[in-house]
Amino acid sequence: MAYETDNIFAKILRGEIPSEKLYEDDDTYVFMDIMPRADGHMLVIPKTPCRNMLDATPHQLASCMNTVQKMSHAAMTAFDAQGITLQQFNETEGGQEVFHLHFHILPRHEGVRLRPPGVMADFADLKRIADKVRAVLDQ
Repeated sequence: MAYETDNIFAKILRGEIPSEKLYEDDDTYVFMDIMPRADGHMLVIPKTPCRNMLDATPHQLASCMNTVQKMSHAAMTAFDAQGITLQQFNETEGGQEVFHLHFHILPRHEGVRLRPPGVMADFADLKRIADKVRAVLDQ
């Protein structure tokens, strides 16, 4: 299937929709998920068009995974997490809802379940949580 240039992540990359940015480099962009399933739930995306990992170039995948590792370490520190859940979905049948390659990073704590999907966050809370991650990255 073809890449759709009007997906929400493409609009975020073009600055048409705001996001709570955590990090960016030449190849990737990281921002807070607006429907977080855990405090610190963030998304890593490539800056170049790519529907999912099935059509990604090796460079897009490698760039994303380098950033995923960097941001996972930052999340572990910022939230004193004991682990990270990494999620990535491909095509509708695989659970993908936004058709731009993205990786979910969810900081995890023993005994704390993920929140249900689809619940919009309070944007003041998102900013407060994002500030914790940015503070770790600035060290």
